[in-house]
Parts: sequence; C-alpha cells; structure tokens
Amino acid sequence: MTKKKQNKQLSVTLIRSGAGCLPAHRATLIGLGLRRQRQTVQLEDTSCIRGMINKVSYLVSVEQSSE
Repeated sequence: MTKKKQNKQLSVTLIRSGAGCLPAHRATLIGLGLRRQRQTVQLEDTSCIRGMINKVSYLVSVEQSSE
C-alpha cells in the first residue's frame, strides 16, 4: 500500500500595501500572486514559497491550511 503525500497549503493575505516598498519586495508580492490589499491566495507549502513569504513578512499574514 502506498501512502498519498498530503499537499499542505498556505493561505497568504496581503495586509499592507506594497507602495513605498523596495522594488524587489513589490516583485515578490507579484510572484506570490498578491496584487490588492486583503487579497488571499492559496499556495503550496514549499521552501521557495516560505522564503518569499519571509522576505515580505511585514506586509502579509500567513495561515496554514491542509486541503
């Protein structure tokens, strides 16, 4: 019997505006798929995504959800 690997999901919400931030941080927000305040996206929990979230942690809120 094989076990199915559960894909953990992260729910990322843009809390503060990216205006006035460093251009690299704005590009990271776009890479995460966040364009408007209070917009929430579901992303796969990988080390790359975690690094992007860590870079803009002062702008976003993160919740872990398993789907």
